[in-house]
Amino acid sequence: MEGPSGEGRSGGGRSRRLLVLRHAKSAWPEGVPDRDRPLGPRGLRDAPAVGRFLAGAGGLPDLVLCSPARRARGTWELAAAELDRAVPTRHDPRLYGADGPELLDVLHGVSDEVETLLLVGHNPGLEDLVLLLASGAADADQDLLDRVRTKFPTSAVAVLTWYGAWADLRPGAALLTDLAIPRGVRDSS
Repeated sequence: MEGPSGEGRSGGGRSRRLLVLRHAKSAWPEGVPDRDRPLGPRGLRDAPAVGRFLAGAGGLPDLVLCSPARRARGTWELAAAELDRAVPTRHDPRLYGADGPELLDVLHGVSDEVETLLLVGHNPGLEDLVLLLASGAADADQDLLDRVRTKFPTSAVAVLTWYGAWADLRPGAALLTDLAIPRGVRDSS
């Protein structure tokens, strides 16, 4: 039975937000394994801009799930430095190289105490996840979905919302409400 707030007894009817962040632009040093690639100069500029975007986006995440790859960790560390409080962070090896359905499986394990989750990872899996969750939604913003289909660039942040428990999240159940591509200011010197 749901109460006036729309929240069921299990807490499953609560409003949820998923922030999907593709790591900032990485470097491609010769002989460095993919997992160990660092951020490049543009990534070092853009990652703090992501943090400033998150700080002004109407509520920080309750939890961050971040790929253990060096470029994803570096993106989150630089973004987090721009926030006014620390956010609990878990580095989850399942996020590295995962496709959309595999990422959805990870989301199904998120505690219902988490209302806003930030997922930091890689393409093409993140783009697949956003399209999987938001395509076919009744109120889908086709322009935003087309932007994701065209390109989900480095440092992009997709914002999805829905009502329900993480374990119950299904394809087409979320609404894509924003797609931001925060960019840092290039040093003119």
